[in-house]
Amino acid sequence: MALPLKIDVLPEPEVEFANASHDVDPRRGLAANGPADNRGLRTIRLGLVGLPDDIEAARNWISRLKQFTPAFEGNSNRFRDWPGSKEALNCSFVIEDQFVRPIEAVHYNSLFKDAMTGRTFDELVEMFDGRINSLFGDEAPDCIVVCIKPELGDLRVANPGLTPEERKALEVLRAEEESDQLALFQPSEEEKKAAQELYTVADDLLFRTFYRAIKARAMTHDEAVPIQILRRDTIDRADDKGQSYATRSWNFATSLYYKAKGIPWRPTDLPKNVCFVGISFHHMKKRSGHLVYASVAQAYSTDVEPFALKGANIDHKQKHDRQPYLNEAQASGLLEDVLSQYLNRAGVMPDRIVIHKTTGFAPEELKGFNKGAKNRVSKVDYIWLRPTSFRIVRKGQEEPWRGTLCTLTDQSYLFTSGYVPWWNEYPGMHIPAPLELGSAAATNIKDRAKEILTLTKMNWNSSDGISRLPITLLFARRVGELMCELSDNATPKPSYRFYI
Repeated sequence: MALPLKIDVLPEPEVEFANASHDVDPRRGLAANGPADNRGLRTIRLGLVGLPDDIEAARNWISRLKQFTPAFEGNSNRFRDWPGSKEALNCSFVIEDQFVRPIEAVHYNSLFKDAMTGRTFDELVEMFDGRINSLFGDEAPDCIVVCIKPELGDLRVANPGLTPEERKALEVLRAEEESDQLALFQPSEEEKKAAQELYTVADDLLFRTFYRAIKARAMTHDEAVPIQILRRDTIDRADDKGQSYATRSWNFATSLYYKAKGIPWRPTDLPKNVCFVGISFHHMKKRSGHLVYASVAQAYSTDVEPFALKGANIDHKQKHDRQPYLNEAQASGLLEDVLSQYLNRAGVMPDRIVIHKTTGFAPEELKGFNKGAKNRVSKVDYIWLRPTSFRIVRKGQEEPWRGTLCTLTDQSYLFTSGYVPWWNEYPGMHIPAPLELGSAAATNIKDRAKEILTLTKMNWNSSDGISRLPITLLFARRVGELMCELSDNATPKPSYRFYI
């Protein structure tokens, strides 16, 4: 007997720009109206750190941001001309000599040679961090661009802080994680990457990368400002080798604008005074040598800036169905911390909390979250999102549209990727893969799907305006990676500007 299948196509959420103008496409909306914060023409002062030749290349590349540049990709609906920083973001990016810190080439080459074996990795990080740290203070740039060689961006070394026993335990966990991913479906490489963005990965503790080490180190300083990594191969890439300069300019400038305390765009249809929270887990090592999971909460609301908080450390053996979970006290404490941060930022408690997880909710978690919300918030929604083997194929040449919601009895599937009508294109190589949605309590799943779809547009690290995951989970792994680099007693910066 065939099961009833209901299909809805949710409208693409619009986002808001200057003068309360709306559009579904950030590039088109910015070029026509300017950024949502509408602060008038801004001068954004940039710091610059790197080897002398990289600094010169970055100066020249960034100076071009003020100019119009045509896009050379084939689809002009998706890949729009770069109109210049004033026309797109109502700002100019300026590099002042007082904010330039060169790295000595001889010293760098000596350290990098041995850093590949791990021996001078920390010294290399400290050398860059010293230049970055010297820019902090009363007279500081709005954002610091760190220009690095491709080989430094790709540098990956074994974590020397692990004992042989700890490394063996993590390798066993890594094998389990890979097995769990394959058990979901036979994924393509694209789907494997998407799954890794959702779940904790043992590799994040087994290996260290320069990128996350310098980002984590830079945020530990009291007067830190966000940094933007600029790889030399991004500068040197020809327009016919991947993204055009125009598309790279859109993405780079949008990220810089956000990190410099700007708001490129806002959602238009999320309810006011609702806090959306993503809960994730990441491998960490305590100074005592004990391997644990760290719980992390990522929060977003139309009323406050996005923020991330580290919660309790959880023993590796604390699992349900091979996935870590929070006990009652840990869940209650984490939600209480989120609510305290929200109150400090908004001045009021939220009317509703929506919690997103990539796994089901354990009974202990529900008890704890309910306890943390009691007498503070009137309503809590518990939504889980995960990859699935479910697929649909449309009749004709178009893939399922982004925003397609399929309901099959008590199962729901949301396509956050798929055919994008305003681009007239499907930006993928394989059949679109939806997210399976579920709730641990009674709720309107269609309304929760609309919220998730809107939250997939809140990624200011790109100007595309669409992501596969909502912002509550989008940077989960990146936040966890940076926290792996911090000591037990370090308090990570809560602002998202330090993580993207």
